[in-house]
Amino acid sequence: MQDLTVAAVQMNAELGRVEDNLRKVRAWTGKASKSGADLVVFPELAITGHWCSSDSWKSAQIVPGGPAVVEVERLARRHKLHISIGIGEKEHGVQYNTQILVGPKGYIGKQRKLHMSSDEYFYFRTGTEMPVFDIGKCTIGTVICYDNVFPEVPRILALKGAEVILSPHAARFGKWKARGQRKIVANQKKFYRKVYASRAYDNGVFYVIVNQAGPAGEETNHAGGTMVLDPQGDVVAESKTKIIEEEMVVARLDSTLHEKRRSSRCFNLLTRRPEIYGEIARSTV
Repeated sequence: MQDLTVAAVQMNAELGRVEDNLRKVRAWTGKASKSGADLVVFPELAITGHWCSSDSWKSAQIVPGGPAVVEVERLARRHKLHISIGIGEKEHGVQYNTQILVGPKGYIGKQRKLHMSSDEYFYFRTGTEMPVFDIGKCTIGTVICYDNVFPEVPRILALKGAEVILSPHAARFGKWKARGQRKIVANQKKFYRKVYASRAYDNGVFYVIVNQAGPAGEETNHAGGTMVLDPQGDVVAESKTKIIEEEMVVARLDSTLHEKRRSSRCFNLLTRRPEIYGEIARSTV
């Protein structure tokens, strides 16, 4: 791994308003380029919007080759950086919740969400693969929102060589009033520190967490909150706003921190015993 600069953009993406969402993506990508970012990370379903409705199918597009993916590729070429962004993917008559990765040379690959929450299940099919992509300065894996509560997912990505894990969200909560936003944002970040810090530490990876921020649908909103964790599970950078609003967080990922964690005495990926873990694949609750 080499040092790299990551820009994580928490933004609101309304369902079906693809061109409006892409307009925001263009503006934020330009700002990220000026900040010196090598990689820009946008939230889950930032192109097509996130809300569990039959309308989600109408805005879904093919990946790769769809007009929105082509536009994101154009942005990556223009600004000479990599972009990770979420989109509703349409294939063979079904829809997937997909995070794509593109770079200056074009489309690189995608991660389909593996686990659906109870309402998402009726609108999206589940993915089955966990790819890792080499972008030159580092290798990247992606864990989408709810997939993060399953420790097996980032563990598999780390074993496949991921050095940086991207964690795009469209995490929701119910109604809110302006005076309650500070508590909502604080609770979201408290959850990140409690759960995702262990994912970063256990797997010796950087963790880049970004969430949508704003109204999602009827009586539902996205909580915002962006955080970058190092391989020790410590916070490198986080969103400054204490209310729910759009913001970009820029963080420098220091490769020496990755090397230090991976070379530490008894680092668990080096001392694990997979031959005795078969029960995890057989047992159910």
